[in-house]
Amino acid sequence: MQSLFDSLFDNASVDGAARAFADAEHDLNRHEFLAAVSNLARQLQRMPRVVGILMPNGVTWAVTVIAAAAAGKTIVPLPTFFSPAQIAHIVADAGVELILTDGRTAAVEAVKEFATLVVNIDAKAPGGLEPASDFNVIIYTSGSTGTPKGVRLGERQIAWSTRALAKASEATHADSYLSILPLSLLLEMLAAIFVPITVGGRTFFDRETADAIGRGNVRSLAGVFERHRPTSSVLLPQLLKIWVMELSAKGQAAPASLRFVAVGGAPVPKSVADQAVSLGIPIHEGYGLSECCSVVALNPPRARVAGTVGRPLVGLDVTIEDGEIIVSGPSVTEGYLGRPDHSGPWRTGDLGHFDEAGNLVVLGRKDNLIITGYGRNVSPEWVETALLSDPRLALACISGGSDQPLTAILVPAPAAESWFMMASEADLTALVDGLTSALPSYARPERAIAVSLATARTEHLITDNGRARRNAVSAFLLARGEQAA
Repeated sequence: MQSLFDSLFDNASVDGAARAFADAEHDLNRHEFLAAVSNLARQLQRMPRVVGILMPNGVTWAVTVIAAAAAGKTIVPLPTFFSPAQIAHIVADAGVELILTDGRTAAVEAVKEFATLVVNIDAKAPGGLEPASDFNVIIYTSGSTGTPKGVRLGERQIAWSTRALAKASEATHADSYLSILPLSLLLEMLAAIFVPITVGGRTFFDRETADAIGRGNVRSLAGVFERHRPTSSVLLPQLLKIWVMELSAKGQAAPASLRFVAVGGAPVPKSVADQAVSLGIPIHEGYGLSECCSVVALNPPRARVAGTVGRPLVGLDVTIEDGEIIVSGPSVTEGYLGRPDHSGPWRTGDLGHFDEAGNLVVLGRKDNLIITGYGRNVSPEWVETALLSDPRLALACISGGSDQPLTAILVPAPAAESWFMMASEADLTALVDGLTSALPSYARPERAIAVSLATARTEHLITDNGRARRNAVSAFLLARGEQAA
């Protein structure tokens, strides 16, 4: 990625003493980061082509991914929050020949039979770095059903998306980014590492918070943001909800240092978004998918349009065909690993439309569409977003069909679990009725049940990154007799 390394060299030469990447153990300036990358890249040049990265968030992760890119490797991020079976599958599926680790993460036990290299940061003056002309990244997502698939992305997609994201978010050398999402997530990798390198900004990796998020066990965010006072960050909607609840309960506001907080991965309930803005959180909803290198559309600074994910990134051609979002442009994947190469537009499988100003509105997954017994189409995400306006809920899933009543499965946040698990069916139904009162009658659930987060995980109703497995939910309800066979 020549433009990336041009920026790395240029920024180090302009102000090598400026802070670049830091965590609780390391604090590297631009010159030291370049040295660490150069030293590791020279070491990796003599090693196998396909490398996995299995380590917690931090400076070592950042040094490793950039060094592997400079060495021209095929990089396979291995999520530490995946199960041992998932990690082993990815390693075998991608043909990983060497796993790069910090030597401390417990997840290494899942791949102990594979070759590993413990990465140690060496920030001594480098003897020079000549980056390879190309590198590749394979991104695996846990998915809502089936075995994880590897999305193939090359230098072209990564470089273009980095520049487009930097431009859309108006990132500059003055930015201080707080990284709290796992770096194995493509968007976090771009936002926390690639964009700061490109613009000369700096990043702090809060490893403890990222680990808690990966385990689905985060309870507090206000203190993290107040302590580091960043200018920018990326959140998932459920994390935004936690932050909003915490600030509201304490009568506090978000740090005035913030200028841009991107939120994506799922719809943001309007009530949560409105409250976030009132508390000083400059949220900007976006939309994307790994197959299009993470970001397709984004609300820009000072021009957020509530209820939309903003306009498509400049350079992408986004159209709507039979209600489905179609993406064309330089960020589209080359295809899935082990499958035929892809070229041309990418059919996202997501439903949406444009408003009069050209902002994209995302409605939900096409294959999730529920057709009721009365022949009405219901996008479950539409109903779930209404339910999740209740800050006590961590997750909501709608299930049903032509011969099954619409049922709301409610997964409460740990702090609210006691009430939900003790509530009667009438209490839960009344709650759902109130939360969905603005929806048409055909889209309002007829039944509601509460499931603890522990049960949801034990029964495999949710993925490792907190999304509902809809087929599993439907089977779970049938087994319980909650829906007619």
